[in-house]
Amino acid sequence: MLDLRRMQVLRAVVTSGSVTAAAAHLGYTPSAVSQQVAALEKEAGIALLERVGRGVRPTAAGRLLTERTAVISQNIAEAETALADLRAGRTGRLTISYFTSVGPTLVAPALARLRREHPDVQTDLRLIDPEEPLAGVEQGDADLAIVVRPRNAGRQGIHLVHLLDDAYVAALPAGHPLAAQRVLDLADLAGEPWIGSEPPGPCLDVMLEACAAAGFSPNFVARSEDYATALGFVAAGLGVGLVPRLGAAGRRTGVALRRVRRPEPVRTIHAAVREGTLTQPALRTLLHALEQATR
Repeated sequence: MLDLRRMQVLRAVVTSGSVTAAAAHLGYTPSAVSQQVAALEKEAGIALLERVGRGVRPTAAGRLLTERTAVISQNIAEAETALADLRAGRTGRLTISYFTSVGPTLVAPALARLRREHPDVQTDLRLIDPEEPLAGVEQGDADLAIVVRPRNAGRQGIHLVHLLDDAYVAALPAGHPLAAQRVLDLADLAGEPWIGSEPPGPCLDVMLEACAAAGFSPNFVARSEDYATALGFVAAGLGVGLVPRLGAAGRRTGVALRRVRRPEPVRTIHAAVREGTLTQPALRTLLHALEQATR
């Protein structure tokens, strides 16, 4: 295998025209330069220089290696520049997993700030798998995931940053008798037909556990995995339900939203990243922007 350092010594000899001049340029002795070239010739298995008067000139093999060394040196310089840009957060790519209800309120403003501060960092947005929310970050397929804190959140190598607590509110048809109250006990909804608004996963678990604590299990007469559809069912008078405040931000007419208590279901929203990645400037900016968006 050819030694790159010796190839660079050869290039200095060829460009300067003599061993002595190359030695002065490199800060070596002429003897050391000659030894490096001789070792490279042994590696190459062919003569690389020939004497011309008091100087030297490259053989065909010497010219070939000198040209290739220039290309390699240029590639190395470009790689070093690219690495410096990546370390400084000027370039790169961030893959972000999120769920829909945090898109408008958290993800959009955070990405706007990221673009202002790191305009050359590309982003790849993906909807999260609610049943395996940490898998993408854990396996390296995502740099950051916005998750509802899962039961197995203490996985080794995963760092969670708390963003906000998102309380659930009761969604009632506008003419429902309970809509006259400002605050409802969760048990007040026990005998009602229910509209499901969550897919299987930690968000649904928060709802069901709160209902169990209130002493009942919801009677679901319709299910939807998005809040707009669920609120549409509620507005049509098909039943009542629970939606998180973030999910109810763009609620439709015909729906009354009321605070619930005893207990108040709350989903805790976190940003999940791999431990050790917080040194990346662009990722740090994104986290700070998400925290700012929650305020």
